Amino acid sequence: MIDFRSDTLTQPSAAMRRAMANAEVGDDVLSEDPTVRRLEERAMELTSKQAAVFVPSGTMGNQAAIAAHTRPGQEIICDDRMHIVLYEFGMPARFSGCLVRAVPTPDGLLHWDAVQERLRGPSDHYRGTGLIVVENTHNMAGGRVYPLERLEQVARGAQAAGVPLHMDGARVFNAACALGVEVERIARTVDSMCFCLSKGLGAPVGSVLVGPSDLIYEARFARKALGGGMRQAGVLAAAGLVALDETPPLLAEDHRNARFLAEALAEIPGLSVDLDAVETNIIFVDVADASALRSRLAAEGVGVSGSESRLRLVTHRDVDRAQCEQALQVVRNACSG
Repeated sequence: MIDFRSDTLTQPSAAMRRAMANAEVGDDVLSEDPTVRRLEERAMELTSKQAAVFVPSGTMGNQAAIAAHTRPGQEIICDDRMHIVLYEFGMPARFSGCLVRAVPTPDGLLHWDAVQERLRGPSDHYRGTGLIVVENTHNMAGGRVYPLERLEQVARGAQAAGVPLHMDGARVFNAACALGVEVERIARTVDSMCFCLSKGLGAPVGSVLVGPSDLIYEARFARKALGGGMRQAGVLAAAGLVALDETPPLLAEDHRNARFLAEALAEIPGLSVDLDAVETNIIFVDVADASALRSRLAAEGVGVSGSESRLRLVTHRDVDRAQCEQALQVVRNACSG
């Protein structure tokens, strides 16, 4: 299978497997796992944040951050296609007791003006805005990247309003690569950020939430409440440490492969691709009967995801240029048959 369904499908590298086998471990619930501590310290170093906590998934990292930032009854402002809205089972309401005020956007990226008009202070009728959340890169907007100027505008407005700003940075290393900056440059604009180790970076499991010390202290309680208190978690953290060192330089190739695929797919009759939206490693392809095409491709060994009228392809370290070319030929044959 040449698998473009997601970058979560990456297999751990040989170096990751060796690190996992040889990891020094302890009980992480007691903060005694030395490898987890090294991973958290590395995350702090990369983002210039005071503290970090290793979590099993990005969903847990986001929800731990929301719980630590907010109080029940408060409101969260974010884009209406964000991961926390579509793919986290309503957990802001279920776990933190917060209402999401979702902002429709054409590209997944918030403008401060739209956020500002939805801000509410506490009153005798409601608790007001407790948190603003952004996603970078934005998955359902096709891997779009926040321009630094736009992100800084939201950050300045949030700070002036006294409302914290959290980033779902599941693919923030892809964003940094696309912008040509270090991850720290993006991280400094937000109060907290969760980034994923098991997507583009290629580790098998885990995410890291970073932020101020007091916030991460509270987030550890939320992690435990969500069932994320792991014991000898160093075997997982070891792979994450390798991923942080070996994979970021490879992301540019994923982006080049995505651009190559997008331009070629756009030339196939019956397929439509917004090339301006292809900024990182995610491609959306509009097609009349995506389900049928997806089935034909799967039968020929090419995996893609999507909906009834759209295909989604994600490039990653386990699919090289030659495989992209091979997959394109399969798509051409499927569309002409």
